[in-house]
Amino acid sequence: MNHFTAMKGIPSNLLIWLFLFSCPGAGIAGDPVKPFKTETPPVIDGILDEEFWKSSQCLSGFKSFIPDFGKELPFNTIVWLAYDEENIYFAFKCYDNEPGKIKASVDSRDKIRQDDWVCVNLDSYNDQQTLYCIYANANGIQMDTRFAAGNEDLGVDLVWYSAGRINDDGYTVEMQLPLKSIRFSNKEPVMMSAFFERYVSRTSTHVSFPELDPAKGYAFFGQMQSIQYDGVKHYALLEILPSVTYSYKGEQVEGKMTATENKPDAGLTIKYGITSQLILDAAINPDFSQVEADAGQVDANLRYQLFYPEKRPFFQEGNENFKIGSTGSSPMDPMGALVHTRNIANPIAGVKLSGKIGSKSYISILYAADRVPETDNDLYGNYSHFPVIRYKRSLRDDSYLGVLATSVINSGINNYVGGADGNLRLNKSTMLEFHSLLSSNIDGTEESNISGHALGVNILSDQRNLTYAVALKEISENFISQTGYIDRTGITIMSGSVTPKLYPASEIFRRIDIGIFTGQLRDNIYDLWETTNSLSVTNWIGGTVRTKIQYNYSTEIYQGEKFNTSGLQFTMTGTAGTRFDGTISYRRRNAIYYPESLQGYGNVFAGEIRYLPLEKLHTQLSVTFQDLYDDSDSEKIFDYLLLRGRVTWQLNRYLFLRSIVEYNDYRKSVSTDFLASFTYIPGTVFHIGYGFLSEYRTWNGMNYIEGERLTAMKRGFFVKLSYLFRL
Repeated sequence: MNHFTAMKGIPSNLLIWLFLFSCPGAGIAGDPVKPFKTETPPVIDGILDEEFWKSSQCLSGFKSFIPDFGKELPFNTIVWLAYDEENIYFAFKCYDNEPGKIKASVDSRDKIRQDDWVCVNLDSYNDQQTLYCIYANANGIQMDTRFAAGNEDLGVDLVWYSAGRINDDGYTVEMQLPLKSIRFSNKEPVMMSAFFERYVSRTSTHVSFPELDPAKGYAFFGQMQSIQYDGVKHYALLEILPSVTYSYKGEQVEGKMTATENKPDAGLTIKYGITSQLILDAAINPDFSQVEADAGQVDANLRYQLFYPEKRPFFQEGNENFKIGSTGSSPMDPMGALVHTRNIANPIAGVKLSGKIGSKSYISILYAADRVPETDNDLYGNYSHFPVIRYKRSLRDDSYLGVLATSVINSGINNYVGGADGNLRLNKSTMLEFHSLLSSNIDGTEESNISGHALGVNILSDQRNLTYAVALKEISENFISQTGYIDRTGITIMSGSVTPKLYPASEIFRRIDIGIFTGQLRDNIYDLWETTNSLSVTNWIGGTVRTKIQYNYSTEIYQGEKFNTSGLQFTMTGTAGTRFDGTISYRRRNAIYYPESLQGYGNVFAGEIRYLPLEKLHTQLSVTFQDLYDDSDSEKIFDYLLLRGRVTWQLNRYLFLRSIVEYNDYRKSVSTDFLASFTYIPGTVFHIGYGFLSEYRTWNGMNYIEGERLTAMKRGFFVKLSYLFRL
């Protein structure tokens, strides 16, 4: 049933004409739009039956930007804008001439990337530095992210409301974003800007308003629609988030399951809005528990530690400001982040000031006191202290200059890092990024001071037909950042890439990217050079499949020797109908066996399949496999198989039941996780979970030895309750 047309009682084609008639500026991005201010807020139900939507400012004329620019969908998209003193509202009408092919699941938050969805990319300061990105699929299920410095952070969870309805000519979505959930200017009127996006899953097509200029590529900050809000409330935000958790952890000790933790715990987090753009967070014994354990990764034959993303809520406010320029500048770049808050493992308290001062200055100040594990108390004391200070000054367009200072202080080692960075727009399609950093590591017991430096600069240009990048980087051997994530030091890198993009006049091959990359790395410790060179071809095939084939000729220096790491890789992603999608990747490679410094070769396979047998039942299976053989005699060194299955029953948008089973053939273990979760809004939650780890081991009276049956080696149970009070 078409709820929208039923409410109005008029034919669908006439309704389309009426909407277009009420949108005289459709397709034109120019002066600031002034949304309709309502005294009566809409009911967020996905049915656009409120009278004021007829008077609201609306925009249309969406054009594609992926896989190509400037193409029109065969059906229309319209977005309406409205607001009141405390909220801003958006409504989408997404016409579709094949509504039965709209992909829309009922899933938990942040799991809709494969669906049909709409997105409001909101620059709440209208200064081209950061974005709130709020997504909703055709059922109104939410996803939200924070975008800054070229990075989109999925860990953000805002309080906002949405609903969607599929009908016989497409779907509608309504969104309500409370102003207390975002940061915006203290000035009057409040100026924001937005980039409205729609994704059609069956054709893998992204369309937007305003239309993007192909000569500017995906540099959308300078191409957004400005919006003027008059007479909104500049609030003094106060949020109080108490939480209570009970947890039990048990572990096998000498053949018996022994409790290692069995206690209730409580925490309190307070958020205070000094202004609408400057926020103070404070937490005592904060609840940093994760509802879902990190997915398993291959942890054998590693040169570097594994990277796990940050998921804990306290760190998310202002976290985007800690991103610095010229990180991740090429496939060879070992610098992932200078502030990776997963290094703060078990904090007892924290405080943070983040936001904007004036019209151009951003600031983020973080302090956390982290408990040191008891086994390390003699070396480092009971606590490590993490003070971090970040300042950014926005410049013209989306350029900025910034400084960053980080510290880790305890009774054993004091680590300090400081320096400057920036992003400078050279022209409408080209950005220059740089950083210059110094570190100092002071050993309190030996009174030694080890200093190091890191320098980086890269230029990236992105247009419709061509993308290219060049980068230079040096990280000295003694550069140490205990707050960051850096794979490798003692190197100098020079790299460059060029990617021509072709758009054949074909219904099958919609776009072809040819990627050429070369990079030369000098290992300054051993005074040896290594190289990475690749040629890749990426195809957009039809509407649902993308393939990539890549050949690498590469070498790597390890322990003063040069090893061959060349290989050939194939990757494919795709969807089938509205209930199935997946990705597979296979690589035949040469590789190093690090423990023995041996030249090896082997295979790497990774695959993931997602299937929805029912709209509310989600299944997912992932497979990871690696093996390695000695190049000298073809003897197998190891193989590693990791299987992970996940089943989620989403009873409604608030409540789900989930089970995860992971089998690790290399470790001969099986882990399971069961969870019942209710989330009304972020912060107001109830979770109850149980999990255990079993291994093929047995206790022989003196030691654990390999066995034929699974034995539960660890168990855990937790209950968590928290409630968000927003005043």
